[in-house]
Amino acid sequence: MREEAVRVSRRRLLKTAIQAGVILAAPQIIPSSALGKDGAVAPSERIVMGAIGVGGRGSYVLSCFLQESDIQCVAVCDIQARRREAAKKAADNKNGNQDCTTYRDLRELLARTDIDAVLIATGPNWHATAATMAAKAGKDVYCEKPCTKNIAQSLALADVFRRTARIFQAGTQRRSLPNFMYAIDLARTGKLGKLHTVHAHPGGFTPGMSGWLPAEAEPRKEDVDWDMFLGPAAYRPYNRRLLDGFNFEKGGGLVGGGCLEWGSHCVDLCQWANDSDDTAPIEYEPVGNQLHALYPNGVKLVMRNDGWLPMGSCPVRFEGETGWVETGDDAETAASSAALIAGRRTKIPGYPANFHVRNFLDCVKTRSKPRADAGAACYAHIACHAANVALYLKRKVKYDPKTNEFINDDEANRLRSEAFREPWRL
Repeated sequence: MREEAVRVSRRRLLKTAIQAGVILAAPQIIPSSALGKDGAVAPSERIVMGAIGVGGRGSYVLSCFLQESDIQCVAVCDIQARRREAAKKAADNKNGNQDCTTYRDLRELLARTDIDAVLIATGPNWHATAATMAAKAGKDVYCEKPCTKNIAQSLALADVFRRTARIFQAGTQRRSLPNFMYAIDLARTGKLGKLHTVHAHPGGFTPGMSGWLPAEAEPRKEDVDWDMFLGPAAYRPYNRRLLDGFNFEKGGGLVGGGCLEWGSHCVDLCQWANDSDDTAPIEYEPVGNQLHALYPNGVKLVMRNDGWLPMGSCPVRFEGETGWVETGDDAETAASSAALIAGRRTKIPGYPANFHVRNFLDCVKTRSKPRADAGAACYAHIACHAANVALYLKRKVKYDPKTNEFINDDEANRLRSEAFREPWRL
């Protein structure tokens, strides 16, 4: 019935046009780029994206997105005018036009129905809130880390992406780098024997408040929107030194900072190596200048800043009953025997995000699970947050990953969340 109605409609349209003396236009010449020829990506295959937070880290990750042929960045948002304009210029250069729109308020960008996915690289005070808003707006999300400020946010983030069926990729790009993937494969496939200890570089062990700097005169809102910069974070007066959003409100409230910086990378890799993307350690204890944790399967997690082989930043080490492997950002890998790393060839030093971005885009298209999905990010962050609680309280704490509460510990449980500044909510 429907197909017949369409055919009748078209015949009637043609007949009416001829009777009215309308001259039908000749076929238009369609550019090859619109058909996906000559190396171009057809519009139907492109991912339309926006970028929220385009400062130091944000501008770098956006540049990784802009290198991909199948994305079109149509909108950028930042609380600083100079960053908005720089990002717009980069996007316009990629698009070959002047159509990229700038926003100061992320809600305006998220309201656009033509945007499929967003990069979120604001300050960590915004990450979980912005990602939640994006998921509810029907967007897929690539979110820089730390993705959450506390345990409650971690659970809420995983829940909203599960309920909305949106794609989420945490910016833990080492999950997509060959040397780390190789070391993790050794641990997960039993080539080290039964795993018993995983080591992570936390980057810091000093949880505390994010600071209150002397008040300075606020710039014009059009140049720097300080209220929007703070977002859900606790109020403090404007100070230009806080505008480095990458270092602002990194861990949240009373248990800010601590081991969440490198930890959200290195602990995340240990989680993956131990097949623990859906759980977290159950005990956390400060031991000297280290933090020791214990997984439900008996594997021990050691967070330490010292004693690493010289392999660059963000090192990890995995130890089993028959061997060990250690690697870091220099892309070098050491192991207990040469045979364990004999097949390793690809070395990509540093920590580029290109491969992680590509994994995200592929999953957006196929609706597949990315390497650092919201569930994995949730529990890797919970491990760091729980470690920060133990560090802040200066004692051992026990955590139940099934109830997501500290066991018989009201003092620790009060640190699982924090109040939001009005009017923001998850």
